[in-house]
Amino acid sequence: MRCALLSPALLLATVCVGQKQPTFHVDVPLVNVFASVTDKAGAPIGGLTKEDFQLFENGKAQNIAVFERDTSAPLAIVLAVDLSGSVYKDFAAEQQAAQHFAKAVLRKQDRANVVAFSDGTREVTGFTGDAKRIGAGLGELRPGSGGTAFYSTVSLASDLLRPEHGRRVLLMISDGDNTVNGVSYQDALDEAVRDEVMIYSIIDVPVASSAGRDLAGEHAMITLAEQTGGRAYYADQASIDQIFRRIADDLRTQYLLGYYARKPAPEEQGAFRSIAVKMTNPANSAKYSVRNRPGYYASAAP
Repeated sequence: MRCALLSPALLLATVCVGQKQPTFHVDVPLVNVFASVTDKAGAPIGGLTKEDFQLFENGKAQNIAVFERDTSAPLAIVLAVDLSGSVYKDFAAEQQAAQHFAKAVLRKQDRANVVAFSDGTREVTGFTGDAKRIGAGLGELRPGSGGTAFYSTVSLASDLLRPEHGRRVLLMISDGDNTVNGVSYQDALDEAVRDEVMIYSIIDVPVASSAGRDLAGEHAMITLAEQTGGRAYYADQASIDQIFRRIADDLRTQYLLGYYARKPAPEEQGAFRSIAVKMTNPANSAKYSVRNRPGYYASAAP
């Protein structure tokens, strides 16, 4: 039996003629990126192909190794409902719309969880694929008073979503008024990005005049959504049912793009790597907007 000695730069192996060639496993992380494409009116765009997209990590082009459209990847959704007094006026409509959303969106592979918050945060249902259980949990909620632990809720919801598979989604219904100390905006954002959570914000404005609104809270809800690949909606711009339908449509028409990232060196552990998804065709770039998570931390398995 004849044997040949092969010695690539970082790999040494003996391959014998007549024997099965050995298989080498390379520990390279696959990074999954869920992207939403919308037109100027905010309507989701379906039917695009792998060739329509470009992927970049830290500004460097990446080969798209995985591509799916109308992804069937499981959804893990936390419905976080603000029960504080500042948003009580729309509570009944929000409650009913969230129940309709759960019934329409949840498939057999999906799971949802209801979280309620005011001056504290509590998990109401736990994760379940039973839309009736989610609806019952939402139906048990009652508007309260006191403070609003907004950032703490974002952090807790991200923790709850971390072990879940597929697309992790946090849907926040609030005015963004954070009155409970302990977790900052940056803490909440870092936690959501680290746990790969997309935040969809439904901003419930207490009153129309700026004198009675928490503009900083509204801005926080908008930027949290933008910085995690989600989207923000104002509840006074459309009926709450319409907003939930738009979110459902957005989730149904996402694209999955995956690429193999360079394994981080020891000194790169914990470093943030940015991700950008762009349209290949300049004409599409002018017509459409692409949303995706901003990146990941190299220390965690993407």
